[in-house]
Amino acid sequence: MDVSHALEKLADYCRGMPPVAAMQVTVAGFEAGQLRLQAPLSANVNDKGTAFGGSLTSIMTVAGWGLVTMQLDLAGEQAEVYVADSAIRYLAPLRDDLLARAQWAEGEDWDSFLATLRQRGRARIQVRAWVDLPEGGQATTLEGRFVAIAKR
Repeated sequence: MDVSHALEKLADYCRGMPPVAAMQVTVAGFEAGQLRLQAPLSANVNDKGTAFGGSLTSIMTVAGWGLVTMQLDLAGEQAEVYVADSAIRYLAPLRDDLLARAQWAEGEDWDSFLATLRQRGRARIQVRAWVDLPEGGQATTLEGRFVAIAKR
């Protein structure tokens, strides 16, 4: 499977999950090991006119999940991917559309993750995700551990 097909498959997943579809999440691209998702503020706004904290957490979680899921598709592996745990930091209010990015956390090794999955039928990997502020910096960050369980 190539990257464009994997991104389209991920976009289909997003459209098929009612909470994610309600947030109007779209796949913005994949480049240099980084998955990007976006969503309009208008579908994710709180009573203060800023991005709803639940939406920020959700889009980062979906970005991390999507990164692992997409990379597994590209590797030809079929597995269920779950978020095992995460830590969220809210750094600044966001008054613009949501743009989430996800990549492997520092020190993580995709090849080791894949080898473990193939050998044991399950593996875990740390992902770092964040939502950008339009003026630079980050509105929110997520450090999460994602688990893949091979479909047999």
